[in-house]
Amino acid sequence: MRLIRPTQPESTRMPLVLWVHGGGLVSGSPVQDDLTSHTFARELHATVAAVRYRLAPEHPGPAAVEDAYAALHGLHERADELGLDTTRIAVAGASAGGGIAAALAQMAHDRGEVPIAFQLLVYPMLDDRTVIRRDHDTRGVRVWTPRSNRFGWTSYLGGPPGADHVPDYVVPARREDLTGLPPAWIGVGDLDLFHEEDLAYAERLRAAGVACQVHVVPGAFHGFDALFRRKPVSQAFLAAQVDALREAFTG
Repeated sequence: MRLIRPTQPESTRMPLVLWVHGGGLVSGSPVQDDLTSHTFARELHATVAAVRYRLAPEHPGPAAVEDAYAALHGLHERADELGLDTTRIAVAGASAGGGIAAALAQMAHDRGEVPIAFQLLVYPMLDDRTVIRRDHDTRGVRVWTPRSNRFGWTSYLGGPPGADHVPDYVVPARREDLTGLPPAWIGVGDLDLFHEEDLAYAERLRAAGVACQVHVVPGAFHGFDALFRRKPVSQAFLAAQVDALREAFTG
């Protein structure tokens, strides 16, 4: 993993943000999100651990989630050495990384070894069944298209999306019981292919008693903030993520 730490931390015990990169489950690396990681470290006086995980199709799910959990568990074990506050751990990620982060929160909850205080899910890739929908209006979808989505999920599942059964922690939205998961923030544009599945997951979290803040960006497509980082809408979107994490760590 790639550790980014503030040069002047506010205290000897820092919060931890475990960041999972995107790439459709088939590509990407922690380096691609260095600007986001540095922003979190600087603004939150936090340690950011950006995880490198195995990619599909060579490594189908839940390999990526197991890798992220191994990183999380290892950091938790070394918390004293690294100066980490184990009561202030957030899991976060964008796109496929957001989906992995959501699955990681589920895995950590079930295993009961590492307490997660918050999950930050940036236009997360949560539900393979979006691939097989026939009522989904995708005319305004850009960047991550239905074709891309089919390829990513097929690679990660090792078979066609929408099967009756999938392994645990592979498709976060397939989990039936969301009770007891950590509070969440979900951000997505209304022209994103994942818009509807993200809002549906947020509603299910709330129905299960999990606090979930939703931030919808009008007119935004998938990955808009990565493509146009200097635009005010992108900067505001990143600022909203920082604010959500700050509130989770100080509240």
